[in-house]
This record gives sequence, C-alpha cells and structure tokens, in this order.
Amino acid sequence: MNVYDEAHNLAHAIKNSNEFLEFDRMRGEIEKDEQVSEMLRDMQKLQLEIQTSQIQGQEVDEALISQIQSLGTMLATKPLAAEYMKAEATFSLMMNDVFQIIGDAVGMR
Repeated sequence: MNVYDEAHNLAHAIKNSNEFLEFDRMRGEIEKDEQVSEMLRDMQKLQLEIQTSQIQGQEVDEALISQIQSLGTMLATKPLAAEYMKAEATFSLMMNDVFQIIGDAVGMR
C-alpha cells in the first residue's frame, strides 16, 4: 500500500463529499455578497486574534469578545451567512473526525 496514493484517494473522497460540496457552494454564494463576505472575513480575523491570545496564554481582550458577539448577532440575521456558517461547521466537523481517526490510528491522541 502506498501512503501517498491513499492520501490522494482520501483527498478525492473529501472533495466529492456532500459536506465539502455544500460548503464550496455556499462559499461561492457568499463571495457574491460583498457585505456578508466582509463581515465573515472580519469575524474570522477576530476569531484568529482570540485563538492566538489563548495559545500564547494571554488573557482574551473583552473588547474582542464583544466585537465577535456583535458581529455574530448581525450575521445571524442574514440567512445567507447562517447557511454558510452551518455548511462550514458541518465540513469542519467532518474534517476534525478524519484528523481524529488518523491521529488515533498512529497513536497521536
């Protein structure tokens, strides 16, 4: 068995999964709406800032938390954004499951 061939097979399976196809479709829809697209980019930047602070052992700035909550509330009122976030979460969950399966198989968890 060639590990690289199997990795390519896995990549192909992921790319053709319902979870990825729906996420990719929604990503295309989001790109058509500049306002929602920009709000989602801002949300991702804020999430990254929070994660970086947490990884570095720093206290998370309350202003960042407030900004992300406010942005999340605004995005939740936009059906397109809500659909995108659901598709993204579903795809992310699948990918996390795949990483866990691989990690468990080689004793990395």
